[in-house]
Amino acid sequence: MFISLGVLLILALLLVNVFNRFVKNKNVVKDAWSNIDVALKRRYDLIPNLVETVKGYAKHEISTLENVINARNSAMAVPSNDINAQIKAENQLQQTLRSIFALSEAYPDLKANTNYLDLQQKLNEIEENLERSRRYYNGTVRVNNTYGESFPGTLFAGMFNYQQFEFFETDKESRENVKVSFD
Repeated sequence: MFISLGVLLILALLLVNVFNRFVKNKNVVKDAWSNIDVALKRRYDLIPNLVETVKGYAKHEISTLENVINARNSAMAVPSNDINAQIKAENQLQQTLRSIFALSEAYPDLKANTNYLDLQQKLNEIEENLERSRRYYNGTVRVNNTYGESFPGTLFAGMFNYQQFEFFETDKESRENVKVSFD
């Protein structure tokens, strides 16, 4: 009887430990995402100012500017609790932002504009902060996903509503050079 109670106690402690680890991992991932979310909101606030500054110099590039605003609005419309959809929307926004910076190469006056330079500097700071936050987030996702897919976590994943998260990686288009054509 004491052996049976001992085995049950060990099993109960194991279950509590596994459950607590699932909860901890999920909360660390969500905390890491909240750091990204703050930086994304700062980026959203800067984008209209950047677009307005560029508009004065690149009047015939309105479609590029509209694409940036549309991508920003789409990213902002994604529910904050849908991390995977936000990652996809952010990759699209990143791609359109790169096209604005490519435009500055074609307009020397824009490149020299202090408002544009200031906005570009602020956006670069936000992007650097996002990169650090992205690395931290991906590290927490790796820990969470590894635990849920390895022993003993995999035995209890279904029972404890284990949630696997996607990594926040740039998509293929974001890694390519932006080409601006004035045909």
